[in-house]
Amino acid sequence: MISVQTAPFDVGTEQQVLTRKRTDIGAVVSFTGLVRDFNERPDVQALTLEHYPGMTEQALQDIVAEAEARWALQGIRLIHRVGRLEPGDPIVMVAVASAHRRHAFEACDFIMDYLKTRAPFWKKEHTVSGHYWVAERNTDIEDAKRWEAT
Repeated sequence: MISVQTAPFDVGTEQQVLTRKRTDIGAVVSFTGLVRDFNERPDVQALTLEHYPGMTEQALQDIVAEAEARWALQGIRLIHRVGRLEPGDPIVMVAVASAHRRHAFEACDFIMDYLKTRAPFWKKEHTVSGHYWVAERNTDIEDAKRWEAT
């Protein structure tokens, strides 16, 4: 399941939905990203995420499909929030189920790396000293490149 939404999510509930009535799952690896109170500036008060409806969901589906082609997986839940969020709010969750832990770990890592570089989300940080759009990070680009050789 892939969801782009404004509503908060509960990681425990999402994992239960992923594993309900499944006995073929040996591992679930999840990542939850939270809004920080610092980034390019130290005084982040809020973050606004924008996306391109339709295009964003398709990009996420493509990333998930590529993960499913690379690893033996029993399920994936990917939730990304949009709208105005405050420090401490959950912003993204990726949960990957597999019969084997290594597949779950690698697929979760892959999905997050590609999400950061291929999904059309735009972030605006609101600070005491003003608002600004967050630039793409070179470290995110480098992280995603490591999957090109595998």
